Amino acid sequence: MKIATFNIQNLFHRDRSFKEKPFNECSSDWQTEIDYLLVKNKKTLADNERIRELSPLVGMDNSNQLPYAVLRRKAGLLFLKGKNYSKELKASELTDWNGWIALQNYPLDPIAVENKARVIADVNPDILVLQEIEDRASLEEFNDEFLSRFGCKPFQKTCVMQGNSKRGQEIGILTRKGYEIQSVRSHIYYLNFLGDIVFDKDLMEYEILTARGNSLWILATHLQEQTEKKYLSDSIRKVQAEKIAEVYNKLYSEGKKHIAVMGTLNTVSYCNSLAPLLQKTNLKQVTKHPTFNVDFDKGEDAGYYSLGAYRMGVNIKQKDYLLLSPCLFDKVKSSGLNRKGIWPEKRLMWAVYKNMNHKNHAASEHPAIWVDFNL
Repeated sequence: MKIATFNIQNLFHRDRSFKEKPFNECSSDWQTEIDYLLVKNKKTLADNERIRELSPLVGMDNSNQLPYAVLRRKAGLLFLKGKNYSKELKASELTDWNGWIALQNYPLDPIAVENKARVIADVNPDILVLQEIEDRASLEEFNDEFLSRFGCKPFQKTCVMQGNSKRGQEIGILTRKGYEIQSVRSHIYYLNFLGDIVFDKDLMEYEILTARGNSLWILATHLQEQTEKKYLSDSIRKVQAEKIAEVYNKLYSEGKKHIAVMGTLNTVSYCNSLAPLLQKTNLKQVTKHPTFNVDFDKGEDAGYYSLGAYRMGVNIKQKDYLLLSPCLFDKVKSSGLNRKGIWPEKRLMWAVYKNMNHKNHAASEHPAIWVDFNL
């Protein structure tokens, strides 16, 4: 059986907050100005108006946390969904409309959507865990309509549960015939000592019954991204890693020896924030297995080992992991990584799909990691 993890970075549409900010050179000036205005004891009407103008530019506009409208690329139609829509709008109701609706999502390039399916078809796993999908409806549409274009049969079952993210960063699992989802558990309600939610996205726990009648437990997660405030990001991520280690150790102590932990951990393996998982448990990285195989970088980079890379000749910084309990690690037959859907930033460092001509055609900024074993 083969399992895989892939941060697909959305299927059809993506939250606009993920786009590169076009005015980065002005951000510090805006931040200084809004800080000055906010601490003024007496604010004029002009001050309040300026604060409203600056809020979205410095990331303080909470209205962006929920969509006014969601753009779905399907049959060329625009589907509106939001908390204030109780019925479909009629043309007559828009007659006097004289404003703008801010779309929270932007559609992905159709070539990028196809390349997402192409990566999955190339890996062709029996169990697939995806990070950053919009919702179950999008996943089912993608599964039913796109995978077959590249000779990959649709998965038999899909499962998505709403997490804590409001930006379309849900975790989903897909299984083929013979691999049954026995139970699903979300750990989104864990709180830290301050009473704040630990997982800003999710930690999902799945129990899968394999085709041979054995049980496999999967812990799928997506940890805190690295931000400009590195100390804060690392602190949050370390608390998350500690909680995952706690869940893993509990399962292992209960005699559940076939456990895989996977997902986007968002930093390199030597970062102290991942120590609770990588150093204080018996989990092993599949990238360290002798069978781990991947296309090397082209030219002289094939013999180079960049600090924080997956391994020698695979010089992209590691953010995605597939960790195995000792029993699973010993059963590995083969393993690898598919990065043909990643656009090289500087030069053609590795083989990519032929239809990728620029960054917008990329399937994702993350590779798909897979492992094949007898269970």
